[in-house]
Amino acid sequence: MLPSTHRLRDSADFSAVLRSRRSGRAASQLLVVSMRDTGNPASRVGLIVSKAVGNAVVRGRTKRVLRHLMAARISDLPIGTDVVIRANPAAAAGSSAMLGAELDRLLPRALDASR
Repeated sequence: MLPSTHRLRDSADFSAVLRSRRSGRAASQLLVVSMRDTGNPASRVGLIVSKAVGNAVVRGRTKRVLRHLMAARISDLPIGTDVVIRANPAAAAGSSAMLGAELDRLLPRALDASR
């Protein structure tokens, strides 16, 4: 579980990450990772899992898996980075290992693009 200090909750913060020109972005068939340096004292993560991913059970499972995976990777992010992860519909069929591998591949790419 992500500690509350590492959660992105405000819709304005989500919008800032997604619409910023300084935002780095990396995408795959499963996930889209957007990243922005904010200078905050902690790195924060937000998830977007729309109804296109599946019913409530599938969306909840996908969110839980992504939260768990990001909790293990939060220490690898630079301090003051906001990350928004959007799950594409194909993420519903992805296993935890597949989603983890995608995160490991996309996070460095988004970080490089944000610099």
